[in-house]
Amino acid sequence: MHETETVRRSAAERRQDTLDRLRTERDMWVSTAHVDHGPHQVPLWFAWDGRAVWMCTGAASATARNIREDPRVRLALSHTFDVVTLQGEAETFDAAAVPPDAAAAFAEKFGWDPRREDAPYHYLRVTPRTVRAWRGERELRGRVVMREGRWLD
Repeated sequence: MHETETVRRSAAERRQDTLDRLRTERDMWVSTAHVDHGPHQVPLWFAWDGRAVWMCTGAASATARNIREDPRVRLALSHTFDVVTLQGEAETFDAAAVPPDAAAAFAEKFGWDPRREDAPYHYLRVTPRTVRAWRGERELRGRVVMREGRWLD
């Protein structure tokens, strides 16, 4: 059971906690949309490179198709009491075009290298423009910790 009472963190503490989670967690919810089929949400493994989130999905997946049509995405870490959401635009890279350091970091983190699969995969890079982080109602005010791609203090 989680505590329902929280101590309000400063913007700097929220930023640090967010960065720590981005470095250590493995799964993230990815939300995209299709003009005819509506919203689509799926959990994907992710790696954080210090500036951007890297994920991988099948080239024919709904996520990849939606991003090709509209690159705007919303991402969320899984914990509902310690909320972190990111908003930005996804760039796609096929296995031949992905930067080698990003692909290597992804493979090292998960022990799986999509570049070695027979089926085609696309790497997705999302550089967040907006990040929100809050723990409970006490932190709703001031939950934006990144705006226009710049961390707030």
